[in-house]
Amino acid sequence: MTPERYRKLKATLDRRQPDLTLLTEQIHKPRNVAALIRTCDAVGIHQLHSVWHPDSRPFSGTTMGSDRWVEKITHPSIEDGIAVLQAAGMKVYAAHLSDSAKPYREIDYTESCAILLGNEQRGVSEVAAQLVDGHIVIPMVGMVESYNVSVAAAIILAEAQHQRQIAGFYDQVRLDPSTWQRTFFTWAYPELAQYCEKRGLDYPAIDPEDGTLVDPSTWYARVRTQA
Repeated sequence: MTPERYRKLKATLDRRQPDLTLLTEQIHKPRNVAALIRTCDAVGIHQLHSVWHPDSRPFSGTTMGSDRWVEKITHPSIEDGIAVLQAAGMKVYAAHLSDSAKPYREIDYTESCAILLGNEQRGVSEVAAQLVDGHIVIPMVGMVESYNVSVAAAIILAEAQHQRQIAGFYDQVRLDPSTWQRTFFTWAYPELAQYCEKRGLDYPAIDPEDGTLVDPSTWYARVRTQA
């Protein structure tokens, strides 16, 4: 763990936004999945929520490594995904053209919220459109009716980041301490984290000053005696 890497990981985690997320519904193109994950990481989103078709393979190496930095949560249905987020106190806004839709800049993204993005061809499903807290649109003046899903996400999330930046949300640590520590360890020591998870072991302690393992020899010795 070099000092530079420690500072980078810490600075990134310190800016993560646990109450801002995306919920995707049946998005199937790998390049769109990759772009969405990269955008989530870029604006500080900690978790990406998704509902997939049973036959889809959403994470197949197309994300160029960015999927390592964003936690993926999969829901069995769009009803479940929306319900989980709303139960967590989030407002869910669907990118969906309707008579009640508001321009995306009129939404207060400093509130706990999730942006729902629908399938590339069909958009947001009717059942999802009825369950969300509101609809948002990106004003357009051309012949086409919608942006590519990954582009739409980037536009909306850039506005969310802008609002949260002004409100000072990126100037304070917003992840709870246990999530921060767990995530830091999986980022900094992915192979060791995987080893611990497979064996049901607690992660070894980390020095908060530099991110190094505290007395790793003793920890490894204790683990060997438990094997």
